[in-house]
Amino acid sequence: MKRKFFVAGNWKMNGSTSFNEDLINFFNQAEIRDQNVEIGVAVPSVYLSNIVNNLRKDWFVAAQNCFKNEKGAYTGEISCHMLKDIGVNWSIIGHSERRIIFNESDELVGEKCEYLLSQGMKVILCVGELRSERESGETKQVCLRQLKAATEKLKDWSNLVIAYEPVWAIGTGKVATPEEAQEVHKVIREWLRTSVSATVAESMSIVYGGSVKAENCVDLGKMEDIDGFLVGGASINKREFIEICNSQVL
Repeated sequence: MKRKFFVAGNWKMNGSTSFNEDLINFFNQAEIRDQNVEIGVAVPSVYLSNIVNNLRKDWFVAAQNCFKNEKGAYTGEISCHMLKDIGVNWSIIGHSERRIIFNESDELVGEKCEYLLSQGMKVILCVGELRSERESGETKQVCLRQLKAATEKLKDWSNLVIAYEPVWAIGTGKVATPEEAQEVHKVIREWLRTSVSATVAESMSIVYGGSVKAENCVDLGKMEDIDGFLVGGASINKREFIEICNSQVL
């Protein structure tokens, strides 16, 4: 089946009021030639309300992280109820920078993912291996371990997007070859087929992240099981991000 192409830009800890205004003004006027692509931006939490109010309405706005409870004594955290209150219905969960820098375990990522989906949020779930794990032949085991932990109790898969982000390719300038990325995407889709259902496997958007740029996105997007991109650094390069969004019709 033809899955809708999906492109999300992860701004990470970047931006300012003036920088954001320039970026959003450009995005709002940009021509998106591909009518079969869903586009969004994941921005720092302090800018979420502003971006929601000013970004074109055919794009979505996402948080970069979210906690697993409605409210309480969790200093520094935000809940999905707060996000929905300001019009944000998407969040990235389990990004490798959260797993590595902030020591988020598979269990915690799973609890976050389960809670957000149960509350009607849409989730971009990140999985991916370290360079050492790839070199020791553990890529499949690591990605499926992370995926299983995050979806163990999941009943409704319709609001989930899976992002394969090899850690060794994030922000390094290195990128998995189209064939390397396709191999992992195929493993994930086959796991969905055998462990969940053929329907979920065929409908699930599995996107690639890891130094995605205008120069490599076309070849990556040609792969059968790559349904789009989670874009890091290139997402705050306004012209390059639009090129990536239009990469299926170049």
